[in-house]
Amino acid sequence: MIPIETLAIIFGLTSALSWGAGDFVGGYAARRTSAYSVVLVTQIMGILIFPILAFAFSEGLPPLNNLMWGAFAGFFGAAGLIVLYMGMARGKMGIVATLAAVISVIIPVIYSVLNEGVPSTLKITGFIFAFFGIRFIVTMNGGPALKAKDLEYPLLAGILFGLFFISIDNFSATAIYWPLTVSRISALIMLTGFIVLTKTVRKPKSGVISLVILAGFFNTGGATLFALASEAGRLDVATILSSLSPAVTVLLACILLKEKLDPRQWVGVIAALTAIILISV
Repeated sequence: MIPIETLAIIFGLTSALSWGAGDFVGGYAARRTSAYSVVLVTQIMGILIFPILAFAFSEGLPPLNNLMWGAFAGFFGAAGLIVLYMGMARGKMGIVATLAAVISVIIPVIYSVLNEGVPSTLKITGFIFAFFGIRFIVTMNGGPALKAKDLEYPLLAGILFGLFFISIDNFSATAIYWPLTVSRISALIMLTGFIVLTKTVRKPKSGVISLVILAGFFNTGGATLFALASEAGRLDVATILSSLSPAVTVLLACILLKEKLDPRQWVGVIAALTAIILISV
């Protein structure tokens, strides 16, 4: 039988693979349609898939407060995805995804500090790596540094994802699939209201529909695997491992889109990913 700690690591890493692939596909699709269309489909797919999983695993309805945390997770997760996809549609996927991941890790760590005390020396070292990683990422050799407006999307997305992780941790010990179903319903309501008011969504072209559905599949898988990792292990470990997803996004962007990063930015990406690992120890 696989030890519970090993299961937590496996779930965390596979959630990173699923989310990383979903971020790449979703960001690419957002370049050809609106980010709102992409995120809307991801929520609909979750509403269809999560109840099936709940019945398949005979999961009973959890207490109301757990469902409320699911609703919070839906709001933060959907808002974070919109901001992330908008950022990746406007800039380099590798930079946007990595910065968002670093911030999304720091938020749960701060939450853990308030509940469990001061972090270890390794975690503090991770913060230092994160600082220098961000510094290298936003400065390019032979070119202008990224402007403040270029950082708005990844910073906001990171904060929202951090709150998303905390929300999931608050219900995963009791139930997973029903709270995730509620999270998708609340996100769908929020998105629908926003789209109706702003009229910012447009129907995806036929060539983009398959990409949007694929992004929704990966995003749904990532959320499920993260919830399982959070249930099996610590929040900070689950968060860090799942936040390795930018490595997948960067790799896919380099291979499929031929994106090229400045050498200093590559150093920044590596430093940021190192920070994620150190913060999890």
